[in-house]
Amino acid sequence: MRWRWQVRTDGADEGCVTFVLHEEDHTLGNSLRYMIMKSQDVEFCGYSITHPSESKINFRIQTREGIPASEPLRNGLNNLTEVCKHVLQTFEARMKAFKEKEELMA
Repeated sequence: MRWRWQVRTDGADEGCVTFVLHEEDHTLGNSLRYMIMKSQDVEFCGYSITHPSESKINFRIQTREGIPASEPLRNGLNNLTEVCKHVLQTFEARMKAFKEKEELMA
């Protein structure tokens, strides 16, 4: 999956960055914020939707000790992808087991 995003920085500080994620909404925003805030390197992480008619979010990350904000973003996206894969695999396994049980009972 490719993410479409652009970066807005405040000055030259790579540890305090606003990423603009296009074609996204609260579904990704809230989940990604949660995953990123689990990192001890992150001082602040939040997002806002500019307007309900626009499908983009402004995603702000502020890190500690000069760590580039792109690192927690990348890690958060990777971690969220792994969680989603796990949920999908668990769901598919349970559905398969359920269908097999139903076939045995029929």
